Amino acid sequence: MGSKQGVSTELEPWQWDEAVWRGHAERVRAGRDLTPRVWPGGARIAVALSFDPDHETLSLREGETSPGAMGRGEFGSRVGSRRILQLLDKHQIPATFFVPAVSALLHPQETKDYAAAGHEIGAHGWIHERNALLSAEDELELTRRSVDVLEKLVGQRPVGIRTPSADFSDSTLEILQDLGFRYDSSLMADDMPYEILSNGQPTGLVEVPMEWIRDDAPYFMMTRFGPYRPYTPPRAWVEIMKDEFDSAYADGALFQLVCHPHIIGHRSRMHALRDLVEHMKAHENVWYATHGEIADYVWRNAGRDTENGVRQ
Repeated sequence: MGSKQGVSTELEPWQWDEAVWRGHAERVRAGRDLTPRVWPGGARIAVALSFDPDHETLSLREGETSPGAMGRGEFGSRVGSRRILQLLDKHQIPATFFVPAVSALLHPQETKDYAAAGHEIGAHGWIHERNALLSAEDELELTRRSVDVLEKLVGQRPVGIRTPSADFSDSTLEILQDLGFRYDSSLMADDMPYEILSNGQPTGLVEVPMEWIRDDAPYFMMTRFGPYRPYTPPRAWVEIMKDEFDSAYADGALFQLVCHPHIIGHRSRMHALRDLVEHMKAHENVWYATHGEIADYVWRNAGRDTENGVRQ
């Protein structure tokens, strides 16, 4: 059996005793449900839109440095981000941009433009690294450096993070606590915010959960020399997102979305994103907020009836 971080190499998983498999399952766990009794202003639903300007970092991380690879990433900054900002400005919707530090350094004005437009800047690693492949020391150093870069660029230290590729190592949670983050948006144990547990103990760290279902990448990603090709037409993607929103609206819940400028920023896909925004805007009593605003509000106002922290 090959070595994996935090996993025994001496036994197969089916040979682990309960202490081992339970320990892995409970290292990072969903804790207290933070669903508020009401949203601000009596809103029916909270909407948290997020964009990850990964741009060239996805290729650079892999050592793929060809002009073609760089150009595909550069499109996200040169074209996609501009289209997204125009859409958000038109509808006066705040969003959160989780920015890898290398993207911010390659495109500093873009990152400043996000902040100047009133959007939240969140951390998203250094070069979109894979945390599970790093030592704890390297992961800490890269995360710290990434936060420093963003703070220097926009004058405000990020309070939230989405780990690159939503990758959590055995060290990630402790690193986030050490660096003083207030919330994370990488885990998927619920579709409503919750407090993260560490080995059964509350951490005070809010999770604003994402999900691959509400992410553009799984539907539209492509590898040029590999088997992956976009398999979902944009008009089919937007119908899935509308169903997600409508269900959350009916439940009085949270609708959270993840998009990437280099993916969603193409014309046909922007048409789908505009369709989704217009669909949401046709509904009354919607609170549009950044991930940081969501995290702060639910932490202060958690209170829906629960049993052992889990909604019934």
